[in-house]
Amino acid sequence: MTVRRERGRGRVVSAATAGFLVALAGCTSAVTPSEHVTVIDLLEQDWRQVPGIVAHDDGLRVAATGRSIVGQDGGGGQPDPPVNLAGTHLVATDDFSLGVSFADVTADATLAVYDSPPVIADEFRIEPAGLHLTLRGDVLRIRVVDGSAPQVADDPRPLQEQNVTVVDPEAELSVQRSGDRLEIASGGEPLSSLPVGDVFGSGELWLGLSSEEGSFTVTSLTASAPGGASLAAAGPVVAHAAPSPEGLQALTARARPDFLIGAAVALGPLVSDAGYANHVVGEFGALTPENAMKPQALAPRQGEYTFEEADALLDLAESRGMAVHGHTIAFTEAMPRWMQTLPTGSEEERRASAAVLLDYVTTVVTHFRGRLDSLDVVNEPFDVDQGTGLQENVWHRVFGPTYPLAVSQAVHDADPDVRQLINENGADVPGPRQDALLRLAVETNEQGGHIDGVGLQSHVYHLDTDAISAEDLATTLATFEDAGLDVRISENDVTDDEGEDVQAEQYATVLATCLRSDACVSYTTWGVDDRYDWFVDDDGDLQQGRDLLFSDDEPTPAYDAVRRVLAGE
Repeated sequence: MTVRRERGRGRVVSAATAGFLVALAGCTSAVTPSEHVTVIDLLEQDWRQVPGIVAHDDGLRVAATGRSIVGQDGGGGQPDPPVNLAGTHLVATDDFSLGVSFADVTADATLAVYDSPPVIADEFRIEPAGLHLTLRGDVLRIRVVDGSAPQVADDPRPLQEQNVTVVDPEAELSVQRSGDRLEIASGGEPLSSLPVGDVFGSGELWLGLSSEEGSFTVTSLTASAPGGASLAAAGPVVAHAAPSPEGLQALTARARPDFLIGAAVALGPLVSDAGYANHVVGEFGALTPENAMKPQALAPRQGEYTFEEADALLDLAESRGMAVHGHTIAFTEAMPRWMQTLPTGSEEERRASAAVLLDYVTTVVTHFRGRLDSLDVVNEPFDVDQGTGLQENVWHRVFGPTYPLAVSQAVHDADPDVRQLINENGADVPGPRQDALLRLAVETNEQGGHIDGVGLQSHVYHLDTDAISAEDLATTLATFEDAGLDVRISENDVTDDEGEDVQAEQYATVLATCLRSDACVSYTTWGVDDRYDWFVDDDGDLQQGRDLLFSDDEPTPAYDAVRRVLAGE
């Protein structure tokens, strides 16, 4: 299989954490009305599932998280500052004002106000329209991003950028939208006046607080609107989504009650896009965190963990009775820089690095213990050119070619009940790569591992090279069944380059073949709606994929084909 790009990743048994359930119940606006203005004290709103933020009596303490998104080759490191997604955002369709006061700034402090949540792709973040105020000493950097497609996906260019000096760094900074202008002031003294353009055209304000290098305290944060203007605090739109009795999972349950239909899910659209949320909760019985459980998202700095966004997804799944498949532990890509560069030059260094990696595995799996139905303990172990050699990543350099055994044992020690899988692309059809995957799983278990099955990604990026026939897939499933291994169709998506009918037929073939095999226990599509399906082509240009079951909130012919398969038509 030719891989265009990597697209990376339970039965829930524990109670959901308090934060997301409170958010699901809806947020009150904490409005203080007066004759002329509406005021919302944002410090009283929900910030519990925002990485790097802790509420204290004196305000919000904000610390740098070091979150970044690395490229497929391990290079780069686009900043990924946190946004309050699962808590509270503002609905402000008219003029509004925001006021914020910082204290105890050790390096820098940023308030970001976004028009919508960022879109997180596998290897980059698409920056939404918004305003960024960054205070460093007595210098305030003002950046306005208009949200248009950047020339370079991981390097968005601001529409406006300027630095101004403030007299008192602890004085209140204010942002006022008045008609088509943004007025920015410090301590009541004007600093800048900028055109709004289409920056806040959605009528929603999503807030982020972050530091690149240090920490700070937010002592006040308020939103207000003049009399007659609309302003309210709101929770995530997924709070209003419910499973559909005619959804894909409901159809599946009538024929195979234990079979799961799932999708890779991102938190941003889940909390902000009602159509996306309704499709996720209404149609599917399982979800895979698309990026939120990858190492760079969970541990951007060695020994420091940011579980908040992954927890928010799992809380949602628990509240809706959805299973969760965890993605992923050992992986060549999506690793933070500290993990990639662990020393391996000597035996002593390898022992020390092994302890660090195993501590990561234990911490992560223990944190999610009891909340995952299954987990990719090893993801894409073989080389990217569709060969059969193991990638020589940090896991391989530290533990050697039997690293899946070390990882599997550590996962089992932390959570003996989670089902373990090795997930790979290009192994959907018989051939050397499939043979290598089977051999890796079997030999790992023979040496004392706990691999329950494999994930067959089933990406069909090019129909001439990637198409999966019913005969080949049936043979594949029988092969793994004979070895005593379960199979997940783990990341199915299909190009529409040869038309939607061909796309729909390929979707139906994979799902129908999977359903006929007792070894095939679940089926997951790698995404929900094409509007969040983005990749960078070979020329470095940002492109939108057209390979999922929904497109711009409408079902595609592929969705209809999947429904027919599940209905037995």
